[in-house]
Amino acid sequence: MITKEKAKDKEKDVCCSGNQEETAETGCCSGKKEEVSEGTSCCSNEEASSAGTPAPSSEKGETREFYIRGMDCPSCAATVEKSLNKNPGIRAATVSYGTGKLAVGAYEPAVYKTIPDDVKKLGFEAVPARQDHGYETYRIAGMDCGSCAMTIEKHMGRLSSVEDVRVNFSTGNMQVLHGLTQEQILKEVKKSGFEAYPESVPEEETPAWKKGSFVTVISGVFLALGFIGSFTGVPAILVTLMYAISIATGGFKPVKSAYYAVRSKSLDMNVLMASAAIGAAIIGEWFEGAMVVFLFAVGNLLQDRSMEKTRDSIRSLMDLTPAKALVKTENGLEEKNVGDVGVGEVLVVRPGDKIPIDGKVISGTTSINEAPITGESIPSDKDIGDVVYAGTLNGHGALEIRVSTLSEDTAIAKIIHMVEEAQEKKAPTEALIDRFAAVYTPVVFILALLVMVVPPLTGFGTWGEWVYKGLALLVVACPCALVISTPVAIVSAIGNAAKQGVLIKGGTYLEKAAAVKSIAFDKTGTLTEGKPKVAKTVVFSGNEEELISQAATIESQSSHPIAEAILTYAKGKGITLQEGEDFQTMAGQGAKGVIEGREVFVGKPKLFEDMQIDFRNVQDEISRLQEEGNTLVLVGTRESISGVIAVRDTIREVTVRAIERLKKNGMKDMVMLTGDNEGTAVNIAGEAGVTRHFAELMPEDKVTAIQKLQNEGKQVAMVGDGINDAPALATADLGIAMGGAGTDTAMETADIVLMADNLEKLPETISLSKKALNIIKQNIWFSLLTKAAALILIFPGILTLWMAVLSDTGAALIVILNSMRLLRNK
Repeated sequence: MITKEKAKDKEKDVCCSGNQEETAETGCCSGKKEEVSEGTSCCSNEEASSAGTPAPSSEKGETREFYIRGMDCPSCAATVEKSLNKNPGIRAATVSYGTGKLAVGAYEPAVYKTIPDDVKKLGFEAVPARQDHGYETYRIAGMDCGSCAMTIEKHMGRLSSVEDVRVNFSTGNMQVLHGLTQEQILKEVKKSGFEAYPESVPEEETPAWKKGSFVTVISGVFLALGFIGSFTGVPAILVTLMYAISIATGGFKPVKSAYYAVRSKSLDMNVLMASAAIGAAIIGEWFEGAMVVFLFAVGNLLQDRSMEKTRDSIRSLMDLTPAKALVKTENGLEEKNVGDVGVGEVLVVRPGDKIPIDGKVISGTTSINEAPITGESIPSDKDIGDVVYAGTLNGHGALEIRVSTLSEDTAIAKIIHMVEEAQEKKAPTEALIDRFAAVYTPVVFILALLVMVVPPLTGFGTWGEWVYKGLALLVVACPCALVISTPVAIVSAIGNAAKQGVLIKGGTYLEKAAAVKSIAFDKTGTLTEGKPKVAKTVVFSGNEEELISQAATIESQSSHPIAEAILTYAKGKGITLQEGEDFQTMAGQGAKGVIEGREVFVGKPKLFEDMQIDFRNVQDEISRLQEEGNTLVLVGTRESISGVIAVRDTIREVTVRAIERLKKNGMKDMVMLTGDNEGTAVNIAGEAGVTRHFAELMPEDKVTAIQKLQNEGKQVAMVGDGINDAPALATADLGIAMGGAGTDTAMETADIVLMADNLEKLPETISLSKKALNIIKQNIWFSLLTKAAALILIFPGILTLWMAVLSDTGAALIVILNSMRLLRNK
């Protein structure tokens, strides 16, 4: 598997451990050095370098992997590696700069928990790589912002039986490596004030929000009774009691969560709101306290429901594949769970059914709607030998499919896995906001305490007045809207893109796509079909049918792409082949054979030049065809040339439309990279509509071309097929691979993957990323201005306590709803 590397380190080898066998998927080799692809090789343990360090042997225990962020050269990798290996608890630690991964083997499981802190001291960040073995995933209900996720993480992390825990607010998931029972995990999460559900439990069976709705309604009823009672002569003690019940019912969960947050040394919104409500009650502002609790509960419910809709953008992908498959056995058809179907088994898929697992068609023809994978709405015709994907919809024909992968390894499963990982990666803007919030909250919290104490002590106003203002400041100290301004937008955009057939591997790349000023396209297979076709024939003697028949007869013995193009052309024209004999391939020149007793040659112009055949009378025609970008195949005998067949790679139908739409989106600089000659490059560039081109490039020259564009001060995206363009994809600021549905390498190599094998989705992806960035900016500015206004209005006494809560929860809800617009982006 080709791993994305930085350009400065592209010459480094990516190595595999010595006991690995070479496979088609990994390209790794055992005990010997062997070329994998351009600029990449693999080697044995003894040959490993810091660029591709083998994982420590797991013979003495398990090995765990971490992603290391912040390394910008191989010496950084060496620094981390040397430092960790000094730790007596670590058996072996190796860092690969090329892959950005740290592999650690420790003597005790507890050591793994210290790795992130140890690496942080060195100036880098270590994030546990997602490992399926040992980890369990739970859905968390009731999280309102990123600080809630932090509270759960800290609480669970304090448990001795929990080795690693990661909670992601955006996806609503918790991944935990532990030695507890499932019941214990659920109980511990509940202690934090939240509800956890195993991933296997269906959505409809997780009714935490319904319980929250009931409690909120009860709180609201007692608040209303108290408010009405205050105007109808009800004794004050009863009114206060109503408000107290309202606070107790609606505030029980926030207070409980606040308790565990304080124990975990986390200052989240539950702490701030609980403090404000209790403080209001202490100073006799029972109505204000009850209103704080009620508005906070209502805001949380609305945020929860809105966030669930956002998270459903990915969960809906999981529902694409059927749970059962119809398997052909010796005893007839048998219905099996998809997870129980093995590789090599034969499935029967009826018309109108979804395909349950990836495989190859062995019987039947049909058209299949592949929109869930590629985003293309036009059905794709399928015949025997064609690959079909899980989750796609069979059309009119019954099929028999031989299973090629297990259910967990299907294309749709990989897409879901990668999108979930992408949503859990923080974008630069999100990380910046988190750092700001980490400073803002404690600063305002301390300011609130000073406001409560200092003015009354110095004789400025009463205690009740300043404590009230301090409580309002506590509410304003919660940066909820600001913290969720970025992740909700990113989750929405990535989820929407995935449903449209575009895989964006993280918020970082979403932001980069919006900043791209120049796009470089590989020509073959990206702008063009990648398959040569006969573009024109010129006959000098005889007729076209005879010319094509002779050429096709000779080329029928070859598997060369140009030979296949001529045979396809002959078949399309209904031209039959002739009887021939004594066929012979002339390496690098062409081929020959005997037809009707005459020796016929098919090949390059140089072949006929070497035979000293005079074709000066047709040289002008040959030169003109070459200047148009054609590859020429001459047909003739030892005496004369019968004609010329012009073959060329053709522009994809969607390429011109895609380029035009990119121009309308404001993309001014679009560059074509090709190994073809200048004449061919000029013609293809003109047809495609790109603004400029680089011709006659070797694969390594494409890297130089990308660097040249970057030296012009532009953010550059490279679009290729993810295999032979890997060095250029890695060098570019943003790597975009096409055809991810058909190749694992494309999905692994690039930052953004267009699952369909064409550029149709590229303009929409750039447009979506720009819209996402605009929404993030809107959210951030709205959140900051709301907080600034609240802070200013507190001191003149204009902003009441309940208004402060309303501004906080209202701002958070508006930010979420604004971000959700990205879900509807087409």
